[in-house]
Amino acid sequence: MALEIRPYREEDLAGMLKVWNEVVEGGEAFPQIEPLTLEKAAEFFAAQTLSVVADLDGKVMGLYVLHPNNVGRCAHVGNASYAVASSVRGLGLGRALVEDSLAQAARKGFRGLQFNAVVAGNAGAIHLYEDLGFVRVGTVPGGFVNFMGGYEDIHIYYRDCVDTRRPC
Repeated sequence: MALEIRPYREEDLAGMLKVWNEVVEGGEAFPQIEPLTLEKAAEFFAAQTLSVVADLDGKVMGLYVLHPNNVGRCAHVGNASYAVASSVRGLGLGRALVEDSLAQAARKGFRGLQFNAVVAGNAGAIHLYEDLGFVRVGTVPGGFVNFMGGYEDIHIYYRDCVDTRRPC
């Protein structure tokens, strides 16, 4: 199994779209409701500070996007979203993507990474983020509506990218 984490290329868009939309349509992790079209995906991924793919044996099986969490005086804190194809979850692609995003966030000048809406039921993501040094800084009760229409809590996570004791 050959895994390469790299910036996306235009020829990756169809694979990225498939992975992204699988997570959106699953209705358990991303806030988006409508899947992307190829045209919208091209615009979306190009507009990010950085869009990266997990290329597994020549096929896009995961990705992340990195961008400012907010504008202006808050733009020094980054935000990222991760998606891994369900068929390869548990193989370490998510960890590789998050680790790469931490390194890239620091290179891009972000002082930290903040995740605004980690669904409480997403145990795999929570375990991964906490294992990589992210700290839960808050919870929004019922902040996420899942695919069944049920309300779930969302957690806000943060990790510093400046602290030299644990740099990104």
